[in-house]
Amino acid sequence: MSEANLEVHKVVIPVAGLGTRFLPFTRILPKAVMPIVDEPMIATPMREAKEAGVNDVVIVISENMKMVLDYFKPKIKLENTLEKRGSFEALEKLKQVDKEFEGMNLSCALQPIPKGDGDSVLKAKLKIGKNPFGVLFHDDLFFSKIPAIAQLVKVFQTAQKPIIGLKKLDSSKISKYGCVEVEKVANRLYKIKKIVEKPKSGEEPSDLAICGRYILTDEIFQYLTKAKLNKKGELILAQALQDMIDDGKVIYGCEIEGDWLECGQTADWLKSNLFLTLQHKEYGPIMREWLKKTKLT
Repeated sequence: MSEANLEVHKVVIPVAGLGTRFLPFTRILPKAVMPIVDEPMIATPMREAKEAGVNDVVIVISENMKMVLDYFKPKIKLENTLEKRGSFEALEKLKQVDKEFEGMNLSCALQPIPKGDGDSVLKAKLKIGKNPFGVLFHDDLFFSKIPAIAQLVKVFQTAQKPIIGLKKLDSSKISKYGCVEVEKVANRLYKIKKIVEKPKSGEEPSDLAICGRYILTDEIFQYLTKAKLNKKGELILAQALQDMIDDGKVIYGCEIEGDWLECGQTADWLKSNLFLTLQHKEYGPIMREWLKKTKLT
């Protein structure tokens, strides 16, 4: 397939991390099934992929995460039980999940030992093949009119080069993230010159942080295979991308429009959950009224 015809039909969603920041909850359940309003966290990036028109999804899991995939499988026995009991409202909610994700091709890749986000992406190599693909980190959520990954896909259709999703952060936060040195190309579009992981305060190359969304080509697998592990023994995606830049490869950054809702730490997850609850058609009005009565807002 020539570069001019490359299209994005697949995405990878890594969920195999230990979730240590969410202990004690993650003693028994993986972070990917923590609730976001009334559904598990994993449903949000899955919906984002579908709304972007990408229906082939590879979820990278560890050996004890079968329940993450089970959420998307039909629950025939439970459906029959609810129908016999006449619990039609509950039955409709159950069937709604099947309807919403109908037509999506879901598969998994196994990451037996959590060895970094780069290793997680590398584990999906056989499922991806030589196709360009998106990466959606499940604990980075977006509230936007156009799905975040769709915004990157649109840029890729023209650029035909890897795209990193970016968001602007103020100086008090940027040092906690991977950020980039850039050359502006167009509105919200940049050429990445350098990636800096958690720069020291005052040494940030820009106010643009990497925010958990990527479009990558199969070339990344070559670089991940030969990339050096960090001091923790982890394979880091940002390092492999920097290696590509050092070799003269062109990588773009696209500033994503919309609200970036982080769920990587407990406090962030609580804030994001509350934000999305207040936007919910059913629960939003109830919660807003309750907050007014309790004088918490």
